[in-house]
Amino acid sequence: MDEYQRKYQKNTKTTAFSIELDYTPQPSDNNPFADDYNYPTFGFGMRLNRNDITMHRSAKDGWGMAEEVDYDSRLGNIVTAYSTFTRPVLVWPKHATPGQRRFEVDYTLGLGLAYAKHKYSSGNNIDNELIGSRFLVYFVGGTHATWHVSPSWALFGGIEYSHHSNGALNRPNKGANYCGPVAGVRYTPTHEKTKSSCIGTSDKSCNPYWFANMALGFGGKTLNEDWQLTQFRTPPDSARYRTGRFHLYAAYSMQTHVMYRYARRWASGIGIDAFYGTYADRVREIEESRVLTTPETQVAKVSPWSLGVAIKHHVYYGNLSARMSLGYYLLRHMGTNAKEVEKPYYEQIGLHYSFPKWGGLTVGASIQAHRTKADFTEIIVSYPLCFSK
Repeated sequence: MDEYQRKYQKNTKTTAFSIELDYTPQPSDNNPFADDYNYPTFGFGMRLNRNDITMHRSAKDGWGMAEEVDYDSRLGNIVTAYSTFTRPVLVWPKHATPGQRRFEVDYTLGLGLAYAKHKYSSGNNIDNELIGSRFLVYFVGGTHATWHVSPSWALFGGIEYSHHSNGALNRPNKGANYCGPVAGVRYTPTHEKTKSSCIGTSDKSCNPYWFANMALGFGGKTLNEDWQLTQFRTPPDSARYRTGRFHLYAAYSMQTHVMYRYARRWASGIGIDAFYGTYADRVREIEESRVLTTPETQVAKVSPWSLGVAIKHHVYYGNLSARMSLGYYLLRHMGTNAKEVEKPYYEQIGLHYSFPKWGGLTVGASIQAHRTKADFTEIIVSYPLCFSK
């Protein structure tokens, strides 16, 4: 929680409960990806966040034209459907198969979709700057230690970070972040009987190769400038005063990168990203009006085109891949507000699925962010061109 959020958020207590159905591949499956990841677990679950989080903007803190209300706004409860990928990184006995492990340490990554009971509303939840939509995207990451007290029962504990967000498809888009300890019980009804020597017997061969990846993206975003304008620079008698309705602008991307797949599960590389935002005219209009700046402030340049260079990393499991990148803008002109809320670097993370019958054509969803705060959400179609294999 940053200094800005501390001004209006009063309570921070939240409790989460999850129920999950897990699947762990076995050595007899002869799945080389499962062997590479030390027989990971795939989870599919439901999560309830009971949030005792309230927010209130006090007039003494100075919020422009926004007037103080006589009630506290709430984040409210959030229900999430999610899937997780859990990889053991340390097991005892060493090299033990899933059914023979007594102790293990893992990391977990997960994605999901969520429903929020109390989103932002100018009528009865006006200070909820965290969540602006009923439907949200969800991310979780964490690490755990598990003690198998019997072949069927296990106790686990660890720490997790999770996040609910609109993906910038609506405002407000501050997002709800959670970090804290977790504990639970796991029951496994049956385990395949295997010998520990079975592990690691699948074919690990994977010839490294270079490839170029060409990608086109189409997405959408709402403007932080519109949020700032309607929240703090619009008089109370205006129909747009602290509204919860914002225009969704189209955003396009073109990405070309050269990758080296040095292992079956990993590929890394570097590339050029180009972005085109249809919202540039609206940003220019706000910039020229100086409503978010001062009359003395020089009007900043605004261009719909942005260009960046990024390092890329792909993580594979079968036809699925998680793709992430960290980029630096070579060209970016999006007005004064963008200079304040954005850094010159950007982050991307997404989940993709490839179709081998179509030459590896891949379709996925991705979120681009600045300082981990979503800037826009997009659908990406990409195609690999192999140099050698």
